Amino acid sequence: MNAGYGLAVRWSLENAPEDAPDRLREYVVGTSIAKFMFLDGLAFKVWRMREGEWFEGTYVFDSEQERKVFREDFEATAAESKGSELIGSSPISIEDFEVVAIAEGPAGFRRGAGPHVDAHA
Repeated sequence: MNAGYGLAVRWSLENAPEDAPDRLREYVVGTSIAKFMFLDGLAFKVWRMREGEWFEGTYVFDSEQERKVFREDFEATAAESKGSELIGSSPISIEDFEVVAIAEGPAGFRRGAGPHVDAHA
């Protein structure tokens, strides 16, 4: 038995507008976190980015069926998703993966904004 059912959705930022990284941060922190906190079957989601290269949503679901349903729903509207709108293009990859194990360290999981978001803005 694995620790979860992963899904990675990645967009290229190579041809994205210059302000896309800031707009993505603002959207994720201001809107998207709250949306995913209540998604049935989602264990956790991480938003990852390498400016000028890629932006990714990484999901871990409790069951293969919950991941399948989410993926099918997302793929049907991926081109119109908020991420695609902010970046100016559709995801370049959507792929399932196995989560073999999860280790939570002494610091625990941190929720909320990353280091590039100004908490006082």
